[in-house]
Amino acid sequence: MLEDRIKAGAETMGIPLSEVSLRCFRRFYELLEEKNRVMDLTAVKGEEEIVRSHFLDSLMLARLIDQGATVADVGSGAGFPGVPLAIARPDLQVTLLESMQKRCAYLKEVAALEEMPPLFVVEKRAEEAAELRERFDAVTARAVARLNLLCELCLPLVKVGGAFWAMKGPGAKEELSEAKKGIALLGGGEPEILEYEIPGSDRSRCVVLIPKVAPTPAKYPRRYAKIVKNPLGSS
Repeated sequence: MLEDRIKAGAETMGIPLSEVSLRCFRRFYELLEEKNRVMDLTAVKGEEEIVRSHFLDSLMLARLIDQGATVADVGSGAGFPGVPLAIARPDLQVTLLESMQKRCAYLKEVAALEEMPPLFVVEKRAEEAAELRERFDAVTARAVARLNLLCELCLPLVKVGGAFWAMKGPGAKEELSEAKKGIALLGGGEPEILEYEIPGSDRSRCVVLIPKVAPTPAKYPRRYAKIVKNPLGSS
């Protein structure tokens, strides 16, 4: 049963889930499966694999982000990691930032589900969301872009004293080596890689933690085409 799988996995990670949270996960899963048939939100299908690959993976951050933090999930897509974070940690103020209109409409349906904690959906590209600049204690991203591109999209949204949490696979060390010069230019501090395994799986995953130690210079972020063509620190 989905609720039992999530509860057991979360307990293994030291994350207690209320009965309300478990009901929200059930409703979120059912809507995800329904919409995925027509929207291609995720290639992962089936209760067991979605719980493991999406829900439990996303919950890794639930034990790391500070109490009452404001959180922006950049490129939220199907809702990961932002929606599981909000469900498990209703003390967080979670904003889902997504540029695609259809996915935003889906995320608004998720936010409207019964008993779901408050979720704010913003239909905008991260590099164009000037009104959100340096407003968040924590910014997250999962499966959006390589780290040397992602940092310019995400670090400008983080308050000084906050952090960017990039969820990555086993290639994180290589990505981080590409991104280090850009991180410094954007006001980021010394990065840290936190490795973990998803409960019930032998898959190696990690979170790249980048603290925000100084304001991001006003000239960043650039337009996305420029970010892709000339990533910071690449020359």
